[in-house]
Amino acid sequence: MLYIGVDLGTSAVKLLLMEGNGTIRNIVSKEYELYFPHPGWSEQKPEDWWNAVLSGIKELTEGFDKSEVAGISFGGQMHGLVILDRDDNVIRPAILWNDGRTTKECDYLNNVIGKDKLSEYTANISFTGFTAPKILWVKNNEPENFAKIDKIMLPKDYIAYKLSGSFCTDVSDASGMLLFDVKNKTWSDEMCEICSVKKSQLAKIYESYEIVGTLKKDVACELGLSESVKIVAGAGDNAAAAVGTGTVGDGMCNISLGTSGTIFISSEKFGVDANNKLHSFAHADGHFHLMGCMLSAASCNKWWMDEIIGTKDYASEQKAIEKLGENHVFFLPYLMGERAPHNDPLARATFIGMTMDTTRADMTQAVLEGVAFGLRDSLEVARSLGINISRTKICGGGAKSPLWKKIIANVMNLKVDVIESEEGPGYGGAILAAVACGEYASVEEACAKLVKIVDTVEPEPELVAKYEERYQKFVKIYPALKDIFPELN
Repeated sequence: MLYIGVDLGTSAVKLLLMEGNGTIRNIVSKEYELYFPHPGWSEQKPEDWWNAVLSGIKELTEGFDKSEVAGISFGGQMHGLVILDRDDNVIRPAILWNDGRTTKECDYLNNVIGKDKLSEYTANISFTGFTAPKILWVKNNEPENFAKIDKIMLPKDYIAYKLSGSFCTDVSDASGMLLFDVKNKTWSDEMCEICSVKKSQLAKIYESYEIVGTLKKDVACELGLSESVKIVAGAGDNAAAAVGTGTVGDGMCNISLGTSGTIFISSEKFGVDANNKLHSFAHADGHFHLMGCMLSAASCNKWWMDEIIGTKDYASEQKAIEKLGENHVFFLPYLMGERAPHNDPLARATFIGMTMDTTRADMTQAVLEGVAFGLRDSLEVARSLGINISRTKICGGGAKSPLWKKIIANVMNLKVDVIESEEGPGYGGAILAAVACGEYASVEEACAKLVKIVDTVEPEPELVAKYEERYQKFVKIYPALKDIFPELN
């Protein structure tokens, strides 16, 4: 049978067609617009996602036996607020995960309601990207839109709804809303009251590998697929990427170098760090995970290359980088503010340490290293909890760079396992569809059979020592600049 994984990203939707044995048969990508109506705001039109998914599935399955398609599942950008009225019309553009408009609402939640209560209710504190503060922002700033809300959705769940008619979400994506009691996997009564949300406005909750419905007749007809095709809940992009890289079970780690950057640690048991610097979420394998998320990762390199240097030849720029661990230039990777571990939407990117002999290559190297150092900040929080990680998988666009993988391995002092498929969320979505359709008994079994390691980047003791010295200097930069950032905004 064939399974479709839908990776609903920020810049594009990537659709993947997978055989039951894990072989990827086809990949299609469809881009859509990203809107910045005000500085620090980030929006998209859900209708654009839907049109891209429809045309993408048609192209993806062209030339294949469509009767073989058994299931569709998802990995989706998290936290985005999609609101529908009683006629299922989208009320306003979706407010995305990297939108920073909710500073006041987060201050209210964290400081008036209190971080201790938020952590008790949801296992997390409020970040500007989370869904609950966005709901409060709409209530405070667009009361006419707030009054129209009939359904509150996450991005991938809007696509699942359009495909199946099922008003659904999964535990991993719901975990990032700040409306979800992660430990007990249910909506939080207290958070619903705080945010003036009715339970009827929230979706039915599923595990990521559970079937939520089948294709609606009109959609099946348009796509040329059977009405019996199963729509499977899917997962937030990072949990789906973890499935796609085999980061399931206890004590496994995955680093994602996508638009955002994450370090993802799977666990069989629920846990929370004392200061809530890491997210404590439900995982797509039926268990839990801790995650540190930085808002700008590969997007830092894209910004530097595209907007500043003015080149698309990323590989050539990296060839000029020779002396790792000796760069005198540092880069704070906070182009969109920062989430883990600082939770500071006003933080900004900066270069520091330039001299007259600083080169273009030094600056490029600093960008790559700055992202690695930022990810290590979250790894250090995990280590402080007694979590001993010695190796990690890696995925995302940035993982295609051999140099960046080497930097990650030595900054983190971790063995970095490279897997055969770097398709992360899309591959994870297809695996979840296969599990739901009975191809495998569990997510763990599917990952054990399908995910293959093809290379390992080993840390080098001498380089690890050099980067340790550099990292200890890096961690002093943000505290030194923290009080200046609000003045710049």
